[in-house]
Amino acid sequence: MTYRSATRQRGISILAVTFVIAVLAVSGLLVARVVPTFIEYQGVLRAANKSKEGNTPAEVRVIFDKAAEIEDIKSIQGKDLDVSKDANGNVVVRFSYDRELPLGGPVSLKIHYEGKSL
Repeated sequence: MTYRSATRQRGISILAVTFVIAVLAVSGLLVARVVPTFIEYQGVLRAANKSKEGNTPAEVRVIFDKAAEIEDIKSIQGKDLDVSKDANGNVVVRFSYDRELPLGGPVSLKIHYEGKSL
């Protein structure tokens, strides 16, 4: 003879709740660490677009450095830019840089950003 309970248990266990909270906490930590670097990337992109107003590579780099000071950009400088001209003679500013975010202990996250002026 088998015994059957009149009511079935429903819901999730405390272990499952703890696991979900841990996953959400780690995800929140990653997002909180990555968002400022993405905001800085957007600033670099704005500075690169502004700096293409220069006619020579030296002018482009000076304009970028001034814009980077305003945008509070620390990851890249004017000397790191690749300045060239396209087939129409328009100035094109390309950039590429890495950001390494320490997450804890020996673990870090490396993000590679690159882009060009529009």
